[in-house]
Amino acid sequence: MGRNKLERFRQNEANANVVQPGKENFEKIKGNWKSVQFKSNAPLVVELACGRGEFTVGQARVDASKNFVGVDIKGSRIWKGSTIAIAEGLENVAFLRTQIELLEDSFEEKEIDELWITFPDPRPKDRDERKRLTSPKFLEMYKKIMGREGHVHFKTDNTGLYEYTFDLFESREDIVIYKNTRDFYQSEWKDIHHGIMTRYEKMFMDKGETIKYIEFGFKEA
Repeated sequence: MGRNKLERFRQNEANANVVQPGKENFEKIKGNWKSVQFKSNAPLVVELACGRGEFTVGQARVDASKNFVGVDIKGSRIWKGSTIAIAEGLENVAFLRTQIELLEDSFEEKEIDELWITFPDPRPKDRDERKRLTSPKFLEMYKKIMGREGHVHFKTDNTGLYEYTFDLFESREDIVIYKNTRDFYQSEWKDIHHGIMTRYEKMFMDKGETIKYIEFGFKEA
């Protein structure tokens, strides 16, 4: 392991805005994000597979009325967002190092107010359907940890994943679609994300890809 990566791991251990296995805050966090991590009752917004945290940190900069959590398994990635947030004095942003499959170990039922699924791996092979972050397996997990009035945002450049996701949502009686577009930046909603882009989003757009977007929620049982 490289020296730089080891140093980043050491900094993650020291950074109070990083929640990860082995740290005291990790053991106490489930059901207590607002009281333990943020000491604020503001709405909790979570981004999955946040990478370097560009989108999580960007949202925290422009909206001090919410608490933001970026989730990723790669410690060397979340180190970047963590150190930027600390340098800028952003107290409404944190990072959780864990596998997305284990979200229920870190969030209580109905604890999340808003969820972002930004440019996930499309997993195009049929045998990998269960690994897609919009597959039925993951939707059932989101349904448990999302507040009943919470909204989920899904963005992708991948047409196949978008069509799979849209068709799945259309087939389910427990999902309501609030917004849907095959070209987000030509839609009426292009300004609602404050112009914040991830590194991958910029890369896809430079290649001429359109960004697909669905905002949805879960109906009351």
